[in-house]
Amino acid sequence: MRDRIEDALSRKARGFYYRETVDEYAREDGELTLVKRKVSKKYMPPDVAALKYAQERRTDLSAVSDEELLALREKLIAERDRKEKP
Repeated sequence: MRDRIEDALSRKARGFYYRETVDEYAREDGELTLVKRKVSKKYMPPDVAALKYAQERRTDLSAVSDEELLALREKLIAERDRKEKP
């Protein structure tokens, strides 16, 4: 689990590309059928909070406990959600 959290924090601090899929369905003869699928490549820019954390700590994440990484994850999610609300 630690490796997954470290990877996620690192990707969040650096920014990353991801694929987004949007499917469009239509009802034909009582059945839902896939009409269109759009796959886009998008870019998630570096997260300021993750960069700030990395700069403040400047430590190898392997030295950080699982509990600290989970707390950081929750903090970053809360900050992101707070910033996304109008």
